[in-house]
Amino acid sequence: MWVGFALLSAVFAALTSILAKLGMEGINSNLATAIRTVVVLVMAWGIVLATGRHRELADIGARSWVFLVLSGAATGLSWLCYYRALQLGQASRVVPIDKLSVVISMVLAFVILKEPVTVKTLLGGGLITLGTFVLIL
Repeated sequence: MWVGFALLSAVFAALTSILAKLGMEGINSNLATAIRTVVVLVMAWGIVLATGRHRELADIGARSWVFLVLSGAATGLSWLCYYRALQLGQASRVVPIDKLSVVISMVLAFVILKEPVTVKTLLGGGLITLGTFVLIL
């Protein structure tokens, strides 16, 4: 089931890039990011409220709060940089560079989360990196 959600994530991420590029014409990239963020905020809280999960807020520990807030800050900075890059560059060149986050995430998973390094993960990460550089050169 997780593979299906991961594939849907990829499709929606692809749509995000193209729709953002089309929608940002003549608009400041920070303003565009703010508009997008409001939409995400409304959608996420709508789902939480509709499913009754808001009752679980009191159960969240301090450690989780810290890491979720830091994750939110990283997301915000990522989106601000991404939208600015999309505004300044071609989507077909910006998107592959942005997707190097996959390789960076893999390295961080090995180092911080102590996930196993395998030949398959090294090969996949290497191919993503190589493909990125082929596309942007």
